[in-house]
Amino acid sequence: MQTAVIRFPASNCDRDAAVALEKVTGRKPLIVWHRETELPAGVGFVVMPGGFSYGDYLRSGAIAARSPIVQDIKAKSERGLAVAGFCNGFQILTEAGMLPGALMRNTNLKFVCRPERLKVETADSRFTKTYTAKSEVTFPVAHHDGNYFADKDTLARVEKGGQVLFRYLNNPNGSLNDIAGIVNEAGNVFGMMPHPERAIDPMHGGTDGINLFKSILETI
Repeated sequence: MQTAVIRFPASNCDRDAAVALEKVTGRKPLIVWHRETELPAGVGFVVMPGGFSYGDYLRSGAIAARSPIVQDIKAKSERGLAVAGFCNGFQILTEAGMLPGALMRNTNLKFVCRPERLKVETADSRFTKTYTAKSEVTFPVAHHDGNYFADKDTLARVEKGGQVLFRYLNNPNGSLNDIAGIVNEAGNVFGMMPHPERAIDPMHGGTDGINLFKSILETI
């Protein structure tokens, strides 16, 4: 299956995402520049990578969310295309309206960069099916604006709908309900602040992230 990684100005985790995808699929993903207006034919899974698109001006992910390629991805996601966004990618997905809520400044107003322990909330999703529900994993985090926020009604809907896939065990940023990663109602668009693409090699500290890529690619 063909995968793709979207590259924005100041993306810095696009290569990490590409390495993770090639490790799982055995095939190099396409690198798609944000000014393209349409995904290449045959792409079945798209990753929005981490970084500091457009220097985080206005709000993190706000300008990138208006990129031509994001409009095409959004339209295709509404028809079932699988999409994942990590860190800045998560911010872009919320700014584009593809996921509920918003990512705000960390409550301690400091950049956080360290491994974080997470709980896999459910294995009943296409992004977590190869994990065990309630198990613990460790992914790196590296963000300044990772504080997940949603209004009361939205938060209740996300929780009731089983859209929370990962929670922090030691909340590093003040996210409501310790939310680290969520999926949309349809289950095909996923975003999280931690970096599973940086947790695929034992020499880099662990391989807990590899199952996330295996989960979605096996489902597709």
